[in-house]
Amino acid sequence: MIGLVVVSHSARAAEGICEVAQEMAGDARIEPAGGEDDGLGTDAGRIQEAIDAADDGDGVVVLVDLGSAVMNAELAIEMSDAEVRIADAPVLEGAVNAGVETTSGKATLDSVVERAEEAREYRKLD
Repeated sequence: MIGLVVVSHSARAAEGICEVAQEMAGDARIEPAGGEDDGLGTDAGRIQEAIDAADDGDGVVVLVDLGSAVMNAELAIEMSDAEVRIADAPVLEGAVNAGVETTSGKATLDSVVERAEEAREYRKLD
């Protein structure tokens, strides 16, 4: 099953996003990677650990909040042996979409990224 990693500058935000996505996605493998030891920020080593924990051999899709989360996710991907893609998607909505897609027996890295990125088009108000 494709795994997911949620990267946020806040550990609590990453954990909360994972909690919401997990509720919708059942058995999906969703790992948080948020914060630094001294507070807010992102850490490539922490992201790599989450990637490795989420990977069962089918690959991992990473969702990020902003700025340095992308840079540190890219560094973590270089350090990991897993096949990983970063989705250009809003982190919460994208994580929910991606999580649901991972539970499909036909899910691929491409299909999970596509579902996550579909969330860019969601409107909350008319």
